Amino acid sequence: MAVNALVAEVRDATGKGAARKLRAAGRIPAVVYGRGTESRAISVDPKALVQLLQKSDAGMNTLIELSVDGTAKTVLVKELQRDPVRGRPLHTDFYLVDLDQKVEVSVPIRLTGRAPGVELGGILDHPLREIELECLPRAIPESIDVDVSALDVGDSIHVRDLELPEGVSVQSDVNLAVASVVAPVVVEEPVAEEVEEGEEAVAEGEEDAAAAPAESAEGEEGGR
Repeated sequence: MAVNALVAEVRDATGKGAARKLRAAGRIPAVVYGRGTESRAISVDPKALVQLLQKSDAGMNTLIELSVDGTAKTVLVKELQRDPVRGRPLHTDFYLVDLDQKVEVSVPIRLTGRAPGVELGGILDHPLREIELECLPRAIPESIDVDVSALDVGDSIHVRDLELPEGVSVQSDVNLAVASVVAPVVVEEPVAEEVEEGEEAVAEGEEDAAAAPAESAEGEEGGR
């Protein structure tokens, strides 16, 4: 995994007002922290950060050489907050990593192959999109590829079935389903009850009979 460089600046002012001014100046507030170290308030160029993450196949798990006050340390992006409407970066958290110590990360799951069950009308379900792993920083896989070419209708692949690279251990629940082929749900339309012609005639006769006394009563009243 390639290491990418990013320059940060120390910031003294905090709060919403300071953050707005910082964003207006083309930077975003950030925090860098790690095990056994105090967190530091910094700022970074959001465009440089986004470009760095986009050009790397590792995405959010890209190892970054973050330089603060001339000192460079390796970090991972732990969180990147974005504007919910425009998608612009608003704030980011960097986590200091020791290249000789294991870290926990979320890695995307990618399905490969064509499931035979889909050819038979089944639906491929992919409920688990990311998996929690633990490994050394330089051993973080870009993705976990899962071959579904053996899945028939009713078959599933679980976390416990995955083949992981050497030195990588799973932290997610091993019983979680990663992918499965399910039978399509058939919705039966309600069928109107068929009424026999004879039953219709009887029903009409009963209605006529029920209406007759009322008509007779009206006639009697009119004759009085």
